[in-house]
Amino acid sequence: MSEKLSLKIEARHDALSDITAAVEDLGQRENWGADLVFKVNLALEEMGLNIMDYGLDGGELEIELTSNTDALTIEITDNGRPFDPLNDAPEHDVTSELEDRAVGGLGIHLTRTVMDEMSYRRENGRNHLTMVARRD
Repeated sequence: MSEKLSLKIEARHDALSDITAAVEDLGQRENWGADLVFKVNLALEEMGLNIMDYGLDGGELEIELTSNTDALTIEITDNGRPFDPLNDAPEHDVTSELEDRAVGGLGIHLTRTVMDEMSYRRENGRNHLTMVARRD
């Protein structure tokens, strides 16, 4: 089992449902468990929203998913402002009371929690965020 899915979507919130549908279809074809489908959709939604809301002024996101027997690799590419979510985002406070926490940053924290590996690079004027989820 090894399959690749490439998507180009406009940087609009309503396009996220297209990503979700494509992930669920790939997950069904590749026999992913419900946990993996959930993790992938969560990561793509959170990172997609961050890119759309803070990195891009319109334009497109390119998403490539590569599913093989032991892991799923996701790469999101965009031509927005440089932003490394692993080093540029402040650590989210998960210990304080909810009303005492700063707004923002939880999506990156959640994504880092559910993904097994994450890396970022800026190359040729484009952001490349790579995430890996191991298959159980």
